[in-house]
Amino acid sequence: MNHPMYTHSVPVFKQMLTALKAILVQTEEHVSAKAIEPDALLQARLFPDMFPLVKQVQIAADFSRGIAARLAGVDVPAFESNQKTFGDLDALLTQTIAFLDSVTSAQFEGKEGIEVVLRPGTPKEKKLSGQAYLANYGLPQFFFHVSTAYSILRHNGMPIGKRDYMGVY
Repeated sequence: MNHPMYTHSVPVFKQMLTALKAILVQTEEHVSAKAIEPDALLQARLFPDMFPLVKQVQIAADFSRGIAARLAGVDVPAFESNQKTFGDLDALLTQTIAFLDSVTSAQFEGKEGIEVVLRPGTPKEKKLSGQAYLANYGLPQFFFHVSTAYSILRHNGMPIGKRDYMGVY
């Protein structure tokens, strides 16, 4: 049987990141077919003080890796955030999903009560149990950035819908 914290994180991350990969492929095909400059969407934002699409995807990937690694008790893999193209984002998501595939349910055993320290040594330092980290911080952050990436594309005319957002489950 899979550990509940694993079940509620890693497979969900994989589902949503796989769906995001598919949406980005559709977007790349769309901009090519319509002769749209790719940066018009890669750098698009919902509001001037928000991150652009490329950063939203990077952060969603970062959160999925960070959450899975911390709860599995392994080092958080560091991937550079230097993606500039749809192909770069696809490669980032492929690498992220490969990392998620390497994490096992057994690694999550007994991690509900571990202490996770966010922003250590700063005035914003926060300590959470493993369970609170996943449920109250990690998952909401992950979904915020995946949803924002989807919303940027939808707002800019991409013909995508809820089925695209959800992917295969």
